[in-house]
Amino acid sequence: MYQLDDLLHLMARLRDPQHGCPWDLQQDYASIVPHTIEEAYEVADAIERGDFAHLPGELGDLLFQVVYYSQLAREDGRFSFAEVIDSITRKLIRRHPHVFPDGDLYGAVDLPRLDEAAVKQRWEAIKTEERAEAAAVPEQLSLLDDVPLGLPALSRAVKLQKRAAQVGFDWPTALPVVDKVREELDEVLEAMSENDPAAIAEELGDLLFVVTNLARHLKVDPEAALRAGNRKFEQRFRYIERTLATSGRSIADCDLAQLEALWCEAKVLEKAMSK
Repeated sequence: MYQLDDLLHLMARLRDPQHGCPWDLQQDYASIVPHTIEEAYEVADAIERGDFAHLPGELGDLLFQVVYYSQLAREDGRFSFAEVIDSITRKLIRRHPHVFPDGDLYGAVDLPRLDEAAVKQRWEAIKTEERAEAAAVPEQLSLLDDVPLGLPALSRAVKLQKRAAQVGFDWPTALPVVDKVREELDEVLEAMSENDPAAIAEELGDLLFVVTNLARHLKVDPEAALRAGNRKFEQRFRYIERTLATSGRSIADCDLAQLEALWCEAKVLEKAMSK
């Protein structure tokens, strides 16, 4: 079987100025980013669908993104793939003192096992220390520093909320969040009544943020929940298309009431199949 060194060699060949691939030679850091995001979502999709037969391939595609960035950096004299491996290994050793108390990756230790809450608390404390060390002006350090702007909006909302919750800026239970959802929805309706597009967009953003907060309190990943909702919509819509095609009709031939009736049929079938 091919090994990691083979993949690194392949990447170097693809970027060879004389004999490499013309497409790969045109790429840079920015042009690869959309592919990286897509590959990460394909990994998540395979896991959510339980498609473990294809998961190795999807993980390989994601690994290739790391190799690609590392090759670009090596060409620029910035860093190498070996430095990427060294960096993540050092970080994980540092953030797991309950496993590597002496910072020795291979050292044998016999420490009392911590519960998950204690491990998480220590992890966040270490990350806070790291942010303080990295801050150009320590006194301007914010708890929200280093929450990536490039994250999907729902995922970034969850991270921002979790950071604020670390210092008690959070509702104690989910029920007050439900009240806030209703409040934000009323504000959307008010903006709609005033026909103010800017206000509507702003209030919808607030509503989405608080719905995300509700998902967090209910221990639901909003990105995964929305992906599941997308799949459900797609399945039901395809059912409508197939059913109409069987009778020689198209969606354009139907009014909304007819389409809604077929949508309800799809829901009934889903429930029957899930039993």
